[in-house]
Order: sequence, then structure tokens, then C-alpha cells
Amino acid sequence: MRFSHPHDARLRLSGRFYYRAHVKAPLLLAATLLFGCGYSGAIRGQTAQPVSGPVIGHVDTTSARIWARPPSTTFTFSVTKSNGEACTVTRSEADGSYIFHAVGLTPNSTYRYRLDCGEAGTTERAFQTAPSGLKHRVRLAFGSCANHKRFKDQPIWKTIDSHSPDTMVILGDTPYIDTTDLAVQRTRYREFFSVPDTRSVFSDTPTWATWDDHDFGKNDTDGRVPGKERSRQAFVEHHAHASFGDGESGIYTSFRWGPAEVWVLDTRWWANTEPSPADPSKKSLLGAAQWRWVTEGLKRSDATFKVLASGMIWNGSVRPLKRDHWANWKSERDALWRFIGDNHIPGVVLVGGDIHRSRALRHPPISPKGYPLTELISSPLANTIIVTAKVPHPGLLHDAAEQHTFLLVTIDGTRDDPTLLAEVRNHEDKVLFAVPLKASELRTR
Repeated sequence: MRFSHPHDARLRLSGRFYYRAHVKAPLLLAATLLFGCGYSGAIRGQTAQPVSGPVIGHVDTTSARIWARPPSTTFTFSVTKSNGEACTVTRSEADGSYIFHAVGLTPNSTYRYRLDCGEAGTTERAFQTAPSGLKHRVRLAFGSCANHKRFKDQPIWKTIDSHSPDTMVILGDTPYIDTTDLAVQRTRYREFFSVPDTRSVFSDTPTWATWDDHDFGKNDTDGRVPGKERSRQAFVEHHAHASFGDGESGIYTSFRWGPAEVWVLDTRWWANTEPSPADPSKKSLLGAAQWRWVTEGLKRSDATFKVLASGMIWNGSVRPLKRDHWANWKSERDALWRFIGDNHIPGVVLVGGDIHRSRALRHPPISPKGYPLTELISSPLANTIIVTAKVPHPGLLHDAAEQHTFLLVTIDGTRDDPTLLAEVRNHEDKVLFAVPLKASELRTR
């Protein structure tokens, strides 16, 4: 379980273990090391600034990563077990942002962390490690398009937090940046992760992210946009993932949570920059490296449900003149769907964002061995709706248009026939539509 408030966790967890970074005072530093600090170092600058984060990033069965940008003063950071015993933590730093990496954890266990930034404030929260095995009930939240400049108040985050999701995936346009200028990129991420409403989720929910057009470059841009390397640098600096693309290019990543495995795709970096691995006569969307990664990962996975999460939507029923969707790379999309059927990969569900409408669609199988693929679209978290995106599609199941929405996926792996319930909810927690699925319905012939 997650604790909804620091005091809830404080009643259950005791003990403190501090990792300290000091600007000066070597005697204090020596005393800190005596009490078991894992590292020490100077923080840039001398003027205290507001804290960005913390944000729980990649968490698995044995480790956790936490991102934060402390102010330019002394800060302390700690991670402890439920009995107060210290966890081993390392850290990395880039441009004043820190990623703390706790290792040696145990599955399905609660850990406490504390970030004390003096006058700038203290955060005390708890997080849960991933369960091992398939027989678990888990909740996964998804959302896209959160404009913190236009919407200062974002009530959707408190609604998300009220469901205590095990994981959160933000699907791009989170935040809106609209430039590849590195300084602006960094500023927008720090602003976004400082929005008060977001803290209720990000501070104790393992969170993964991809980008879409507005945080990659500009509206509807693809992999040819100048300066994308700067966008990637800022993304890597501000997200606590276990991996980013192939290590040098792109940002795709994945995670496992009990009966669910999620591939968080990058549909911007390689778009229109190289031949498609599915059809070399056409341009690629994913690129060869990401294609290999996702297809090999799908074949390896024993997860009951496999979620392919993309900033772009998977169908072509979009507003006039819009080109950035999977149907614009139809041969590659269809090849991926055919691969799923031909290789007898069960349990695949598609997720997308971007279009400022929430929808559900069902796509007929491409492979004669395949099964219908369900597409779930969640957009926006906090933005205006796009009326012209209400476009017919033969597989359309549901359509909703509200300014504050998210997708909640509840998976019950304890049943003889495991289930997945997808619900799009608004900020008042009203279910706008629901799509129930059974594992037996997502199996090849």
C-alpha cells in the first residue's frame, strides 16, 4: 500500500538515516560521515531556491530511483526500511538535479525516504517496491497533456492519488516546452515538477515518462527537428529512469509490475530519420534499435498483460492536417501488430495520448493467428479539448471530451482468468467510460 500523507507512514515506520551534502563546515561533515553518510559533496550556488520534486522514478523488486532538485543549501536525504535500518543509496548529479539510487531492497515492501532542505522544506514519504510473480492485483495510471502554464490548478492529480496507483506513466506534453533550447527545457521541467498538485502523485508513486511533440520540440515535430539532442539531455537530467533509449539516442524504457509489463515507447526521436525495419522502402517511426528492443522484449515477457504505451495514438482518426500518429507509419504499425499474432504473444493492450480527447477503440487482428487489439487514449490531464478530434472510426468504442482526465488500469492477476479493467475518469472521479478485458480474450489462435 502507499501512504496518502507523510504522517500515515510515520506511525508505521521509525528510524532515520541521513545522507548529507554540505556546502561548508568540514567538522559537521566529518560528524555526518561518522554517523554513516553514503556521500558528501558541494551544491552549486549559495542562494536557497524552491525545491523541485521529489519524484519517485523507476522502481523494481530490488531498487528504486528518486529525482529531486534541492535548493542551493545544505540538504539531507535518507531511505530506510520499515524497521529503521538504512538502505544503501548512491547518487548522481547533473546541473543541480540529483538522482538517488537505493539498492538491495526486497519485493513488495514499503520504504521510507526523507528529503530535508532546511528552510525550503522537508518531504517525508513512502514508496512500495514491485511485487514478484503474477498473482497480484495492481493499479496502473496513465495520462498526457498537462499544461502548467495555462492550468495553474490541476485537480486531476489529487483524484489520481486518491486511487493509490502502484505506478504512473505520463505520456508526453508533460510539460509543454515548444523549443529545444536547453535552458528553457530545464526550466519547464523544474516548473512542472514544482506544481503543488502534482506532488501528491509524484512524491510516492513510481513514475515513468515519454515525450510527445511539445516536450520533444514543437507541435507535430518528428525526429528531424534541430536540437533534439538538447531535448534529450534535459529529459535525462529530469527523469529517474533505469535506462534511456539505447544509452545515447532516444528515451524508450520499460518496467515490470507483477502481472503487468509496460513498454514506454519513444515515437519522436527516430521518426522519419531512417528506413523502417518493417519495410526499408519507407521511413521508420521507432527506428531499428527500438524495433528490436520492443519485439525482443515482447517475445521474452511472461507478463499476463503487456502494455505498449506511446505518446502518439495508434489510429488515424484525427483532426484535419494532423500527421503525427501511428497510422502515418501504417506499414510499421501493422508489422508490429502482425508480429504479435505470428509470435503468439498474449495480453497486449495499446495506450496513447496527445489528441485532447479520451477514446477507446478495437482493432481487428492483422495476423490470422492474432486477436483484436484494444487501444486506450487518455488526454488531457490538464488542458483544453479539441472538438475537431472527434472523428469517426470503425472500431470506436467510446469517446469523451473533458479537460481533466486520466486512465486507470486495474489488473487482477489472482483470478483463474486474470482481468484488466480500463477506466477513464475525470477530476471529480466520474467514470467517463470503462473497458473490461479478460486474459482469455487476448490470446492467439
